[in-house]
Amino acid sequence: MERTVLPGVDRRYIRHPSCLPISVALPNSVVRPEECLRNVSEGGVCFATGSQLEVGLPIRLRIPVFAEHFEVEGKVAWCRPAGRGYEVGVAFDQRQDRFAVRMVEQFCYIEDYRARVEREEGRTMTSEQAAGEWIKRFADQFPALH
Repeated sequence: MERTVLPGVDRRYIRHPSCLPISVALPNSVVRPEECLRNVSEGGVCFATGSQLEVGLPIRLRIPVFAEHFEVEGKVAWCRPAGRGYEVGVAFDQRQDRFAVRMVEQFCYIEDYRARVEREEGRTMTSEQAAGEWIKRFADQFPALH
């Protein structure tokens, strides 16, 4: 497993201590708002949901990042029981979708950084301020998209 010096983060994916809300659209226009993004990797994401989803099912995710929303399409790669619901892995085939997810991954690093600074240093920052600091300190260590 590849590692970087980014603080407290496993390079293959990011686990979120709290839920990042996302919207999930399934075939036939079924939309499930406010599912919980659990982790992000270069090729896909994992989210928590109350319903079991079929492997191979096409899916569209809408993920909020600052004032924007990224929409990506993929397929359910796996679904397993977790607590009272399920965790669902979604794989992305299109390079532009992997890039969008990569942006979300950076956002998650920035939000984790913002929360850590507030907890450890007592400094409160906006997401934009945290992004500026994180970019200066860590952007050159962020692995390239393959």
